[in-house]
Amino acid sequence: MSTVSTQRIEIIDALRGFALAGIVICHMVENYIAAMAPVHFYEAVSIGPADQIVDAFIGIFLRGKFIALFSFLFGLSFFIQMDNGEKRGIAFGGRFLWRLIILLVIGYVHSLFYRGDILTVYAMLGLFLIPFYKLDNKWVLGFAALLFLGLGRYLVFSFFQGDHLFSDVDPMNQEAPQIAEYYHTLKNGSIWEVFATNGWEGHVDKMNVQFGIFGRGYFTFAFFLIGLYVGRSGFFKRFRDEKKLTKKALIGSLVLFVVSLGITAGAFISLGPEVKMDNWVAMIGLSGMDMTNFAMTILYIALFTMLYRRVRPERWLRQFAPYGRMALTNYFLQSVLGTFLLFGWGLGYLGELRNIYTFLIALAIIILQMWTSKLWLRYFYYGPLEWLWRSLTFFKRFPFGKANAVAPEP
Repeated sequence: MSTVSTQRIEIIDALRGFALAGIVICHMVENYIAAMAPVHFYEAVSIGPADQIVDAFIGIFLRGKFIALFSFLFGLSFFIQMDNGEKRGIAFGGRFLWRLIILLVIGYVHSLFYRGDILTVYAMLGLFLIPFYKLDNKWVLGFAALLFLGLGRYLVFSFFQGDHLFSDVDPMNQEAPQIAEYYHTLKNGSIWEVFATNGWEGHVDKMNVQFGIFGRGYFTFAFFLIGLYVGRSGFFKRFRDEKKLTKKALIGSLVLFVVSLGITAGAFISLGPEVKMDNWVAMIGLSGMDMTNFAMTILYIALFTMLYRRVRPERWLRQFAPYGRMALTNYFLQSVLGTFLLFGWGLGYLGELRNIYTFLIALAIIILQMWTSKLWLRYFYYGPLEWLWRSLTFFKRFPFGKANAVAPEP
C-alpha cells in the first residue's frame, strides 16, 4: 500500500473518530432521550453557570454539526467502496444495497436502546445514493445545494402547512402527554418497556423529525452527496498539497456562517418570543439554521485537515483513527453504556445528573473507547460489528484475530 493511500485512510478514520466524539457528548448531555423532555428535567440538569455553559457550548459548536460530519463521511465511504469495486471490475451497487439491509438490522437493534439512532436513517437514505454515483458532479452538487437551502422542507410545508406527517404528536411540545409518558418509561420502565416504545413509536417520531418541516433527513442526504463529491475529487489523497483549496473552504465557510446566522436570527426575532412553526418565515429560519450547521461542519473539516498537516497536531489527532475504524461498534456501545447509566432498567440516573457531570462522563467514555479501540486493533483486524457487517456483506468469514490470520485486503 502506498504512503498516500495510508495517509488518506488514516485521516478519514481520524475524522470519523472525531465526529463520533462530538456525537457521544451531545447524546450523553441530552441523557439519551432523543426527544423533548418535561420542563422539570431541564430544571434539574441545568442548575448553575457551569451547566448553562455546557449547554451553550454544545448548542453552538456540537449539536447538528458532528452528526452532519458523520453523514459526510458515510457519503465518502460509499464512494470509496463503489470506486474500489469498479477498479476490481465488480459492480458494487447490488452489494452496497445488501450492505444497507444489514445496516438497517443493526440500526434497528441499536434503536431499541436509543430512540435517536441514525443507522436506520442512513440505511434508508443510502439507497438513493446508488443512482447518484453515475451522475455528473453538477447534478450531485446542484441537488445537494437545493436540499441545503431547504427544498425538502419547503415542499413538505407547502403540502401540509406544518402538520406532522406520521403522527399527531408535536415533537417540540413539552406539555404533550406523550412526552411525559415516554420520559416516565425511560425513568421507571423495564428494558422491555423501553424496547417496546422505541421499536415502533420511536421510529414514527423520528420520521416526523427527519422528513417533516425540521428536515433532518434532507440535510443528512445532502451531506451524503457532498461526501460523494469530495471522494470523487480525490481531496483526501492529496490533502497535504491542497492548501489553497482548504483555505478557500475555510474562508467560504466563515462567510456563509455569518450570512446564515444573520438570516436565522432575523427570521426568528421577527416572529417574537412565541415562535410557531406554521409560517414561511419560520421555515426560512430553520433553513438558515441548517446553513449555519453546514458552514460549521465544512469549517471543522478544513481546520482538521490543516492541523493534520502539522507534525505535532497530527500526532494528537491520529489518536482518533482507531476510534474511527471501530465507529460502528463504538457508536452502538456508547448507547448501551449511556442508557444503562441513565435509564430505569440500569442505574436510573436520568434527570439526576447535572450537565457538567454528564459532559465529564462523555469525555471519560471517549477516552475509554479510544484506548480500548487502540488496544483491540492490536489483536484484531476489525471491531466486532465491523467484522460482522463485512462478513455478512460478502457472505464470507473474514479473518478476525491477528494471531494466526492472513492480512485481509484493504
